[in-house]
Amino acid sequence: MTETTTSPTGFAVPGRIAVGRQTAAVWQTATLTEIRRETPRAATFRLAVPEWAGHLPGQHLMLRLTAPDGYVAQRHYSIASAPDDSGHIELTLDQVPDGEVSGWFHTVARPGDTVEVRGPLSGFFAWPGDRPALLLGAGSGVVPLMSMVRHHRARGLAVPLRMLVSARSPEDLIYAAELGAETTPVFTRSAPPGVPVGRMTAAHVAPLLAEQPASGWEAYVCGTNAFAEHASRLLVAAGQPVERIRIERFG
Repeated sequence: MTETTTSPTGFAVPGRIAVGRQTAAVWQTATLTEIRRETPRAATFRLAVPEWAGHLPGQHLMLRLTAPDGYVAQRHYSIASAPDDSGHIELTLDQVPDGEVSGWFHTVARPGDTVEVRGPLSGFFAWPGDRPALLLGAGSGVVPLMSMVRHHRARGLAVPLRMLVSARSPEDLIYAAELGAETTPVFTRSAPPGVPVGRMTAAHVAPLLAEQPASGWEAYVCGTNAFAEHASRLLVAAGQPVERIRIERFG
C-alpha cells in the first residue's frame, strides 16, 4: 500500500512527519514466524525483525523479495500491528491476481522463510494517539487503521476513536473477530439478516460528526482511489474540516 500526497478533488493531505533517514534506509532481514488466515483472500504474516526501531500506527514499510535467480521485487505495505517492543511486526496482505509478492506470500511462504524490510516510512498518515481519531476504511484499507485501533486498546487510551469499515460481505471483513464497539461495519454486497446492504453513506458518517469530541476529529481515510474520494466527500459534507482529513489510497 502506498501513500498519496495529492488529491484530484483538492482534499488536503497534511505534510509528512520526518522519519530518520538512517533508520528508514537500512534493509533488515525479517523472518516469517506465523501465518493467520483472515478472510478467503487475505492473511496476516507475522515477521520477526530483531532490530526494528519501532513505528507509529499508520506507517508502512518497504519489503524486498529476492528470487533465486536474483530477480528483485519491492512493495510498500502498511503495518498492521501496534507498536510494541516484541521485535515483531505484522502485515496483512490480499492475494492480488498475478501479484508477484502477495502471490509468493500466499502460495509459497512458510514460517522460517526470510525477506528484507526497510522502514518505518512516512508519517503523514501516522496517529500517535494524541487526538480523537475517526477512521474510514474499505477492504484492505482497514490494515493501517487496525494498527491504530490496536494501539488504542493496548495503551488503554482515553482519547475517542471510532472506525467505519466497508467490506463486500461478512466473510470479506478483515479482522472481523477482533473488531469491537468502536467499529461499525458496512457491507456492500451481502450482510447478516436485518443489516442494510449498500455503500457507505451520509447516514453512517453524519452522526459521528454531529457527536464529535470538543476538539473535533482527525479523520483517516484508507482504501482504493474511488473509496477515498467517496469517503472524503462524505466527511466534508458532514462538516469535517478539509485540513483534518488524511488520505492514503491504493490501486
